[in-house]
Amino acid sequence: MIRTLCAAALAAACALSPAPVPSPSSPSEPGGRCAPATAPPPQPPPPTTVNTLRMAYHCVLDHYYSGPAMDPRELLKSAFSAYTQDLMRRGADRPGLHLPALTGDRDGDWAAFAKVLGDGDPAALRAAITGMVDSLQDNHARTARPSPPPDGGPGDGPVGTGIAGLSAAQGPRFDPAARPPLFITRVLDDSPADRAGIRPGDIVLKVNGIPVFVGDRPNTTVFDVLPGPSVRLTLKRPTSGQVRTVRLVEGPLDPPRDEVTSRKLPGGAVYVKLPGFFPGAADQVLAELRDKPEAVVLDLRGNGGGSPREVTRLLGAFAHGKVTSYFCPLKGECAANRTDDSVPLLGARLVVLADRGCASACDDFSAAVKGLRLGTIVGTRTAGAVSGPAAGYLLDDGTVLGLPKVRHLGPNRETIDTIGTPADHHAPMTALALATGRDPGLAKALDLLR
Repeated sequence: MIRTLCAAALAAACALSPAPVPSPSSPSEPGGRCAPATAPPPQPPPPTTVNTLRMAYHCVLDHYYSGPAMDPRELLKSAFSAYTQDLMRRGADRPGLHLPALTGDRDGDWAAFAKVLGDGDPAALRAAITGMVDSLQDNHARTARPSPPPDGGPGDGPVGTGIAGLSAAQGPRFDPAARPPLFITRVLDDSPADRAGIRPGDIVLKVNGIPVFVGDRPNTTVFDVLPGPSVRLTLKRPTSGQVRTVRLVEGPLDPPRDEVTSRKLPGGAVYVKLPGFFPGAADQVLAELRDKPEAVVLDLRGNGGGSPREVTRLLGAFAHGKVTSYFCPLKGECAANRTDDSVPLLGARLVVLADRGCASACDDFSAAVKGLRLGTIVGTRTAGAVSGPAAGYLLDDGTVLGLPKVRHLGPNRETIDTIGTPADHHAPMTALALATGRDPGLAKALDLLR
């Protein structure tokens, strides 16, 4: 997986949302509330303090979708649990550290909580912030904090091992429906993984000696290790059965390019690979379809999402006058998202290739194709990681919180989040097919278009 600095990690989340409501004070002010993350976090990051945790607490209650209706005691309980667990893991627990009696009063409970923490332990405070956000159980709520550049380097580019795709991944998270085997789906060119001879289709048997699956049960802790600076992978090459162990150390990576690619298929259809709904993605796809082919195979496998505006623009090439999805606040009317009718209709048959890596805005697009009957979906059910677009909020230690303000619903007001959009035709990619250059999904799409 690719590890980047905080600003890059949440750039998509910040871009997805309507503009956040400005906060009344700056994060640099003592006791200030979180502020919209409109600039990169400071480098090097300041230390995490009890005030940082306070900012995170109020940020969730002020800006998260259901924050105004939440019981603040549950947030503090989650934060305290993560705080003490971090201390225990490091052998730093201290006597008398206990959660005070809480009443449900937002400010009074914080005051009692802060009194118990005292000056606080910076590492445990960071764990508490993460634990608080994780307790929301929301796939678009997350934390990111800038890290010092490795070995004192300039740190102006991404670093990682170069393993950029896994069959059991839903964006940065483990797929709860994962089944063996776990295999690598994408390796970045000239990366540590590429130079180690790791190839798409290679099956991951163990991570740091820990089996990825025990029977059919996934060991989800491996995803905590894979983005790390050093990892030992036991791999099996599906074409030969050869097993080997490779140690990978992260290094500089060439920044992945946001690029749409295409080619003509037998029979005259055009295949388009769309890696993400990044700014300008829809127009790149439309440029590849300028000759108006009779059929389009749009490959969204591994597409981690991006901007809803790109979704509605691209859907405008296949339908006009349609509601594609809804963004719903906790209270009040849902806002309808509509096709961009300024885009000329293509009049082409549409087949979408999807998988469990199709998340967020990709979930949104696929749900619209299915719900509005704009085309056929081939592959597997999508990720269902589309709780709602997130805005980024900056804390005083450089941490950015990504928090959704609204909830996503499909074009018929159906819930897609945690469920995904099912494929009309099941054609999953396999490790052997990937290693030998075969594509079951594309083969099925061509059959359907004959």
